[in-house]
Amino acid sequence: MPPRRRPRRSEEKYCTFPSLHDDVSALLEEDDLYFGFHDEDDPKGCMKEYDTNIMGRFVCRNSSCSCTGWSSKKIAITIRMYPGAEYNARVYKQRCLSCKALGDLFLEHGGSYADRVAYRIKKWCGVKMALPTYLGDSKGPHQSELCEGCKAGHCTEANI
Repeated sequence: MPPRRRPRRSEEKYCTFPSLHDDVSALLEEDDLYFGFHDEDDPKGCMKEYDTNIMGRFVCRNSSCSCTGWSSKKIAITIRMYPGAEYNARVYKQRCLSCKALGDLFLEHGGSYADRVAYRIKKWCGVKMALPTYLGDSKGPHQSELCEGCKAGHCTEANI
């Protein structure tokens, strides 16, 4: 049997965002919490895990597709806490409605990713928190067949 090839980065069904760690850290420091980013994206060894969703924008990289991109208010994310005050968050990609190719995900600094990750870590650490407010309405129903979080069983909107 030929060896399995590792998917190209654009083919991976999820990603992590260590580049947004400073945003998360700033929110945690408000409550004197100091966490590092756990580089290994593996559920083994994690102490806690929580599924939620964030907002972001996807770009279709299929040059023959007419869709250039889309925004989503329901991007599945799995937040994990590890021993030694470390965390990471796996963010699941979505597929293009037009061509079914995986989209490339872009998240903004200071956006919902940092808010949701910091909120969950604070809750796990016993910080009393008000329920978060979610702004904006969805422009349509969640399409589970295009959501890699649904397929992996980690989307809060899963209906398959």
